[in-house]
Amino acid sequence: MDETSQRIIDAAMELIRDKGYAVTTTKDIARLAGVNECTLFRKFKSKKEIVLEGVAQEKWRADVTHDIFENVQWELKPDLEMFMNTYMDKITPDFVNLSIGLRAPQLYDETAPFIMKVPQTFVDFLTEYFKKMEEMGKISHPDIESLVMTIFSSTFGYTFLNASFNQNLVKTSREEFIKYSVKIFADGISEQ
Repeated sequence: MDETSQRIIDAAMELIRDKGYAVTTTKDIARLAGVNECTLFRKFKSKKEIVLEGVAQEKWRADVTHDIFENVQWELKPDLEMFMNTYMDKITPDFVNLSIGLRAPQLYDETAPFIMKVPQTFVDFLTEYFKKMEEMGKISHPDIESLVMTIFSSTFGYTFLNASFNQNLVKTSREEFIKYSVKIFADGISEQ
């Protein structure tokens, strides 16, 4: 990828993150990239093509893979705290806002797999973790999927609200939120 094309992609992704896909124009992209619109269209056929090139780049995706959760101790509370912290480290407000901007109907069918990859990796990992914890006799619960969705929803919800409203809606610090959420969760399933 040449430097000019990369500047165009970066400009498009920044604008979509900040304004959304529908209101971002090729004129805006060209201006931010420091090129004229003719150059933009020599490099790319359309705004949609620019965006699809962007979502294919690792720099515009949150890098959530199974290996980021490798420090498992097989102890529920410290492991869940690590999982939630790791996810929140990767799912920055910029990523949340970009994923919202990429949900435009004009390109959602093409961007949905990239957007879904991050939460799916987290959900898959949590599922494997809880199944292994059950096999080890460290937890006992008839509905692993509900356990997974409880932790995922809590983690995602805090991340989304913080990205959307900064600390204006969420007054609890991330550290306090994680510790308290994990305590409630762990205490709740130990009573089963």
